[in-house]
Amino acid sequence: MARVTVDGTDLVVRLSLRERLAARRGDVRVPLTALREVRVEPDWWRALRGSRGRGLWIPGRICVGTRVLPDGRDFAAVKAGTRVLCVELRRDAAFGRLAVSDPDPERAVRELGPYVPTDLLE
Repeated sequence: MARVTVDGTDLVVRLSLRERLAARRGDVRVPLTALREVRVEPDWWRALRGSRGRGLWIPGRICVGTRVLPDGRDFAAVKAGTRVLCVELRRDAAFGRLAVSDPDPERAVRELGPYVPTDLLE
């Protein structure tokens, strides 16, 4: 299962080997300065936006890879039946949202909270 951590000045989504193969990519890194909001979504399917892009999508089971939106992309590593850490990012980031079924999403929210700006003007 994917895990969200802080590594220096970056937020890192560390993918398991299976998730790397499914997404056809390595870990996801974004600068902590790109964070806008972090929250836990209790309904895993609500964290997903857009249409499937590159990755593995088994409806009702698992979504790992990029999601395509009219104005950008999201990255998802989500398993059905789990709570999901949603990280909203600034417009200039590589992704608009990271949606991750982290084993302890509350820990991730506490860890990332200090990096979320209180002034949401971009």
